[in-house]
Amino acid sequence: MGLDIKNLDTKKKPIVVIDKTLDFFNDKELFPDKLQEANEMLKKIGLPNNNSTI
Repeated sequence: MGLDIKNLDTKKKPIVVIDKTLDFFNDKELFPDKLQEANEMLKKIGLPNNNSTI
């Protein structure tokens, strides 16, 4: 019994199929100005702490 779409419990695990035509965008920066702005913000502020409880 291998991992097969027919054997998955769809109530617990969503089935996501990635479109292979999107591989065209792997090596491209789609929004260079937004990426630069986000990187500068991360340098100044940093990432939030991971030990927050919701």
